[in-house]
Amino acid sequence: MNVSPRPPLPQGPYLLVDDSVRPELSLVDKALRLLAGGARVLQLRMKHTPPREALAAAREVVARCREAGCVCLINDRVDLALLSDAHGVHVGDEDLPPEAARELLGPARYVGVTARGTEGARAALAAGADYVGVGPLFGTTTKVVRAPVLGLEAFRRVVAESPLPVVGIGGVGLANIAQVAATGAHGAAVVSDALLAQDIAERVRQLAAAFDSARGTGL
Repeated sequence: MNVSPRPPLPQGPYLLVDDSVRPELSLVDKALRLLAGGARVLQLRMKHTPPREALAAAREVVARCREAGCVCLINDRVDLALLSDAHGVHVGDEDLPPEAARELLGPARYVGVTARGTEGARAALAAGADYVGVGPLFGTTTKVVRAPVLGLEAFRRVVAESPLPVVGIGGVGLANIAQVAATGAHGAAVVSDALLAQDIAERVRQLAAAFDSARGTGL
């Protein structure tokens, strides 16, 4: 029986507010544009933002997400997640171990973990994670990833075998999000394709529609 105090993470596009994409826009501005399109899950990734500025941005973005009914996760930084009252964190290969993140965050917040395959997903479950971000699914230029590209067929196998919900990461956009959804994935992380769109809110709506219509179709 599932006794987790956390509801399941919403399905669909998993939008990232990244400080390296569209730097002419503030983090809050980017978040507001994503929320205007109906973002369900938003991750705040601030690799290049000074700590005080990052905390201020996190507090503002989390507050706006809560008002909109959107789950807000902080990339890497458990301290910022706690101080901003975020819904949780996502930790990668070189970040704080998920066991430690769960210990600090307690049972009420989400912990997401980057995994490269089924074994990583099983380890994440044992560590107390709620979901795994699996990739790189396609090639990506948003961040340096020291792992081979999985491709759709290998990703489909991971989705089928994973004990946790799977979010596809790496190079996902409107051109391929339906293919990701058709594998049965719980979500698909999108960075540049949304933030570089001329109309960010409209792109979010398009991404959500494409994902929702294709999920579980097996196309």
